[in-house]
Amino acid sequence: MTSVDDGKVVSVRKEWSPGRTLPPDFFNNPGDDVHGWDNEVRSHCPVHKINHPPGAEAYVVADYETALSAFGDPRLSKQLAASPDWFQEQLKDASPILVHHMLNADPPDHTRLRKLVSKAFTARRMERMRPAIQQITDDLIDAFPESGEVDLMTFAFDLPMNVISEFLAIPPADRGKVKSDVVLLSNAPYPDEERNRLLKAASDKVEQYLVGLLADRRDDLGDDLVSVLIRAADEDEVYSEEELISNLVLLIIAGHKTTAHLIGNGMSALLARPDQLELLKADPSLVESAVEEFLRFESPVFRGTLRISTEDMELAGVKIPKQSFVHVLLGAANHDPAVFDNPGELDITRQPNRHLSFGHGPHFCAGAPLSRVEGSIVFPTLLRRLSGLRLAVAPSDLEWAFDNSTSRGLRSLPVRYDALLPRE
Repeated sequence: MTSVDDGKVVSVRKEWSPGRTLPPDFFNNPGDDVHGWDNEVRSHCPVHKINHPPGAEAYVVADYETALSAFGDPRLSKQLAASPDWFQEQLKDASPILVHHMLNADPPDHTRLRKLVSKAFTARRMERMRPAIQQITDDLIDAFPESGEVDLMTFAFDLPMNVISEFLAIPPADRGKVKSDVVLLSNAPYPDEERNRLLKAASDKVEQYLVGLLADRRDDLGDDLVSVLIRAADEDEVYSEEELISNLVLLIIAGHKTTAHLIGNGMSALLARPDQLELLKADPSLVESAVEEFLRFESPVFRGTLRISTEDMELAGVKIPKQSFVHVLLGAANHDPAVFDNPGELDITRQPNRHLSFGHGPHFCAGAPLSRVEGSIVFPTLLRRLSGLRLAVAPSDLEWAFDNSTSRGLRSLPVRYDALLPRE
């Protein structure tokens, strides 16, 4: 259903009509105008059938109002046990380590697991992380050439991995191997046997590593996140070792990939709009508002994680059979003109900005405070230290990565600058 034009894959959007089921390409090959397709689906009917996972009964939710209600709908389960048997088997076989985290749970299990994680992601702890995050940011920028061209996506991926590794007190010598295995895990499950075989191997390695890390840390508890989780688990005595490990993996994935895409997506949007770029450079105090707008404008997590209908139901007048996958499109909801004025425009002063990029309700992203702190440090530091920062290619030439995960970002972000300035 795809074609090739000048060596680039062309989206199948032009072959789709509102009366037809959306193809998997809606997620993994949407073409250059991602929000154009989102807008088309929303304007026809905000809840629409999609063939994803391929062969499954599945639907997308593309408007803000229905997405908001779906987040709190008790008929939409997050439990893996609510999904079809074949999907459970596929995920358990490929990555058993990911089965026990809080995103695959409903209350009361979700409440119990989230309580564990929330003890680490307090606002006070995030503020205490600021000096370390600033140092990690400056250390990475110090390694840039004095002037010229760099791929900012390398920086964007390195920074949050270094931050979450620092937060977890993972030894520097171990971080490379943990990162490579976690990148594989972040896309589980894959549609082909070969990558699922590699995924299973990565899952086993990460599990073995974290079992050892937990054992070592129990002998020498500190103030790091792993120690905080161990203390909380031992105090409450209601968490298994599997749950501890699974939620640690979730934190590494969420603290790495999505923040990397926040940096890449936000910087590419900013550099393509000189007026907004100059506004933020002139007034760095706008950074918190700017980060919220980056999250809305090009959401690093473009669709919500697992949701399964536990009974026959309706959403926006569309019948949803029991045991259907329901994909809440965060990026589409964040561009709903019924909620956001001129949603296709980047406005770093936008107020209010009730975006859904971190979800809503009980499953609101526990790591959101860390991601926001990282963004508030990274963007002004890059603009301050890279004099004359600009895109090295036309915005239309930037290549987006579409994979099996719920996140979306750039493959590379080539930029040029005239001089590397010293840290403050």
